Amino acid sequence: MRIGVMCSGKGTNFENILRTCNKHEVVLMIHNKKDCGAIKVAEKFGVPHCHIPHKDEERMIDLLKVWRVQLVVLAGYMRILSPNFINSFPERIINVHPSLLPKYKGIDAVEQALESGDDVTGCTVHIVTEELDSGRILLQGKVPIEKDDTVKTLTKRIQRSEYGILPMAINNFTL
Repeated sequence: MRIGVMCSGKGTNFENILRTCNKHEVVLMIHNKKDCGAIKVAEKFGVPHCHIPHKDEERMIDLLKVWRVQLVVLAGYMRILSPNFINSFPERIINVHPSLLPKYKGIDAVEQALESGDDVTGCTVHIVTEELDSGRILLQGKVPIEKDDTVKTLTKRIQRSEYGILPMAINNFTL
């Protein structure tokens, strides 16, 4: 399967995908921030990459289609996609979100979990739909909330769980 990955940040999930999803081919990485860490990861692994501002979705769609991408993976891509983008790749865009959806959609999910009084949170890989963080759930990973957790410590443990479930969801994905 030909995969296109979209990033905004450090690229840790992107690197994990490159290291663990060997039966698939990551053909392209698109980043919406000129100086994101994912660029170094792409260069280290020899993956073509392109900076495209988030408002230029038509260019993203065209580029993903030119590269014959079959699955689009949002790995820390911190923008909401338009209905046009989503409908260009129906049921073929997946996202990893730092909560056990349907709880704590959108931004600040880790903060919401800490403030909730819950004793467990986690992460979810789901199909991207027009409704924010509401698509079909593919996999979830549970992470306990500890009494002395901060946003930083809990985020780090959630990310470790993401490193397990995101590649699993990609490897189990069927077209």
